[in-house]
Amino acid sequence: MCGIVGAASTRDVVDVLIEGIRKLEYRGYDSTGIAYVEDGHLARLRSTGRVAHLDELARQQGVHTRTGLSHTRWATHGAPTEANAHPHFSARDGLEIGIVHNGIVENHEPIRARMKALGYHFSSETDTEVMVHHVHSLVAQGMPLFEAVRRASWEWEGAYAVGFVSSGEPDVVIGARKGSPLLVGLGEGENYIASDASALVAQTRDVIYLEEGDVVEVRPGGVCVRDGEGRGVQRAVTRSQLSADAVELGTYSHYMQKEIFEQPSAVAATLEMVAGAQSISPQVFGVDAERVLREADAVLILACGTSFHAGMVARYWLEAIAGIPCVVEIASEYRYRKSVPNPRALVVTVSQSGETADTIAALKHAQSLGHEHCLAICNAPESSLVRASELRFLTRAGPEIGVASTKAFTTQLTAFVLLAVVLARLRRRLSRESEQQLIRSLRHLPLALSRVLQVERAILPWAEKFAGRHHALFLGRGIHYPIAMEGALKLKEISYIHAEAYPAGELKHGPLALVDRSMPVVAIAPNDALLEKLKSNLQEVRARGGELHVLADQDSRIEPGDGLHVIRLTDHAGLLSPILHTIPLQLLAYHAALRRGTDVDKPRNLAKSVTVE
Repeated sequence: MCGIVGAASTRDVVDVLIEGIRKLEYRGYDSTGIAYVEDGHLARLRSTGRVAHLDELARQQGVHTRTGLSHTRWATHGAPTEANAHPHFSARDGLEIGIVHNGIVENHEPIRARMKALGYHFSSETDTEVMVHHVHSLVAQGMPLFEAVRRASWEWEGAYAVGFVSSGEPDVVIGARKGSPLLVGLGEGENYIASDASALVAQTRDVIYLEEGDVVEVRPGGVCVRDGEGRGVQRAVTRSQLSADAVELGTYSHYMQKEIFEQPSAVAATLEMVAGAQSISPQVFGVDAERVLREADAVLILACGTSFHAGMVARYWLEAIAGIPCVVEIASEYRYRKSVPNPRALVVTVSQSGETADTIAALKHAQSLGHEHCLAICNAPESSLVRASELRFLTRAGPEIGVASTKAFTTQLTAFVLLAVVLARLRRRLSRESEQQLIRSLRHLPLALSRVLQVERAILPWAEKFAGRHHALFLGRGIHYPIAMEGALKLKEISYIHAEAYPAGELKHGPLALVDRSMPVVAIAPNDALLEKLKSNLQEVRARGGELHVLADQDSRIEPGDGLHVIRLTDHAGLLSPILHTIPLQLLAYHAALRRGTDVDKPRNLAKSVTVE
């Protein structure tokens, strides 16, 4: 969600600060700002426009600084106005302190009351302004900025990643984190903080991922990290594998388009460890995976949004292939109900960023209930979710910049196929011949995805029709019902067309009342055991005058006609069919959004990495 960049240097870093948050635009935001030390004082620029507008303001005003912070804000407390935009300042008695903040401080109201009693004035509706006044009140008592942030952070409840600068210490940036990600970048004569490594890829690839409760002091000549207890600690320096090219558009018009077409290579990278194997080793999930997976007698999947849909598909695979009971929970709901824990269940968390606040909190809740064994399926190797998990599988999709997830979803599905195969073999549910057949199908998957992408031209007339509609219905049966849900989510995320998904057999139990000529209906029609049932459901739509758009396998025997539009994909892909049928739904959403003129990569009100509850 919100993005943070900070720098302390011996040179001018305005471009570093602005280009850093430009790299974080994909996370979603509604305002932006920069705080900088200038002639012994703090100054700032804030805007409710894009980063490009902030850049223009900085150039017009000739801003230069060696120490500063920049921020993109996704509104939580207070509307997206300039007054609520970060950075926020606390200025009193000649001392100025500035803050940028990701996350939510849940106990801001009692702290606000205390700060008001001390005479601090509030000019915004944010919880963030409470934090900067709180720190200012401690510095005013004689504490160094570093110690004031550390002491104040003891009281902050909720999640935060923060950066501070002060007129009293003009060459220092202080960072702290709890619940929200923050890292340190190491340079020559300068050092940085950032909420995401992609913000610093043009400056350095040497980063330190801060642990929960850490506070860091960043100066041009070095960094100092202390844990929540104030002890000096040495955190490992990691060489980031992220390249500058990976976060550039290249020849594509939008990141979403680029990422849709990167799916064959992303899936191939995810499958690299089984490329030449005759069997899938449990150790692709971690050193102790064989022992842990043998002991598991059930699977609990915790995820949000698109990752939740991946989990729903996985349930079919895990139960059908491995014969292991599986429950899929929306992470944001799971920890707020009384559930019956099964300590022998494997808890699988799924997240593109590994920083999804609800999923991390759900994992912690599951662990508190006695769930000892956990596996993270994630695209970010140094993320909070991965570090908190006993086992992990990295999807290797590469950076996903577009807010609407595409390649992260298909690589998550690929990971779940591998998990189902490994569990099936460990439970003696899968013969060697069947496993090798599945491995051959997985090796063919990148090529099959490339072929499905060729339906893009056929999707364009559908997108033209959908662009003028206000509602759409998506239908699927069995394992393809979650794919219909994902298709509906993609359409509403980026085109703002209201869309719903239903199991096709549920049509007559309510949604059929919505069907008329103005309601396009998308149906996923693989040539599987439920095809004939689905055909009957489609006739129910046609009998009510509905207009059908059917995604069918080559051999599905569904012929186009009046009010019935058919796009054929490939021969039936068996267990991997859901992955292939995802692609045309992504293309439909993308092209419908283009025709409606919406911001495809940064849809309104949404954020890429949801780091608040």
